[in-house]
Parts: sequence; C-alpha cells; structure tokens
Amino acid sequence: MSTTPSAPTQPVAVGRLRDRLCDAAVVVITSEGWARVTMARLADEVGVSRQTVYNEIGTKADLAEAVVLRELDRFLAGVIRSFDENPTDLIQAIRDSARRVLKYAQNNALLHAVVSATHGADTELLPLLTTHAESLLVGAKMVVGERVAGYRIDLEPDRLDAVIDMVVRLVLSHVMQPSADPATTADDIAWVAERVLG
Repeated sequence: MSTTPSAPTQPVAVGRLRDRLCDAAVVVITSEGWARVTMARLADEVGVSRQTVYNEIGTKADLAEAVVLRELDRFLAGVIRSFDENPTDLIQAIRDSARRVLKYAQNNALLHAVVSATHGADTELLPLLTTHAESLLVGAKMVVGERVAGYRIDLEPDRLDAVIDMVVRLVLSHVMQPSADPATTADDIAWVAERVLG
C-alpha cells in the first residue's frame, strides 16, 4: 500500500476552465470545422459535464464570441508590447506592431480556418469573422489611439484619428490577405505611416 498522500482534488478555476474550453474548441475548429463543435464534445474533451460547459460559456454563439475575443486580446497584446518597447519612436512602434501582428497571424490556425470560411470551406464559421470584425477594428483603433497619445505629433485630432484608422485597416487587410512576408509588409506600412505623419 502506498504511503504517498494523494493530492487533494482542486476545483477548476473559472478563468482556467474557460481557457481550456476555448482551447478545445479551437482544436476542433481547426481540424474539423465549426460545424463539428458541440457543447457535449467540449465537455468530453475537457472532462466536465455538459451543464458545466453551458454554465461557463453559454450558447454556441457565446462560445464563438469567447474564442474570437480571446484571439483579439492576443493580437492587441502584441500591439501594446510594440508601443511599450518604442516609447520615443512612433514609426518604429508602428513597424514592430505590424510585424508582430502579421507574424502571429501567419501561424494562427484559427485565423486560417476563419479565412477559409470566406472561401466556402465552412460556411457556418463565417459569422465568427463577420460578427466580430467591427470589434477587432474598434479594439485595435482604441489600443493604438491610447498608445499614440504618448507621442508628440503635429496633427489635428481628427486627422490623427484618420491616420490611425488607415494604419489599422491596412494591417488588418494584410492579416486577411498577405502579399509579402511580415517584415517586408511592416516596413511598407511604416513607410506609408511616416509619410502621412511627417
């Protein structure tokens, strides 16, 4: 008989459970498609009851929102880091932000699954993209706007807002349809931003 005490059973922390459920959903989405995601399957994957999944996440639409917003947070974390690392050089902050976002997107299986939905691969996944595109745009513009406020820029506020909108939309267009490697595209975006801000 073993004398080693067994570890006490710990309840799964709410935030951790939510992440595990989102992780399980992403695996199914990227390997089999959104249509194959069910609450019962997530419950099996994570080792909880189906009711626990509903209590934690809500509906399948709520799950889609949780997965997409979590990815949005990860994209924006890279933007924040780039600005924080370049507190006195706005153009370099823009360059690093664009490169970091594009590099993350390049290797993002979930994003590839969503983009493939726009080409008919999984029409049920399309709402993930269309429903939250505005959230992504608004969130990105807000984060960039907050960071840009720390730099000395000789532009009227409405003109600066237009520049931020342009840069964010330009980066997102390359996220959805890359035309070159992340570093090259980031250099091009920084060049455009410098001309506009100069």
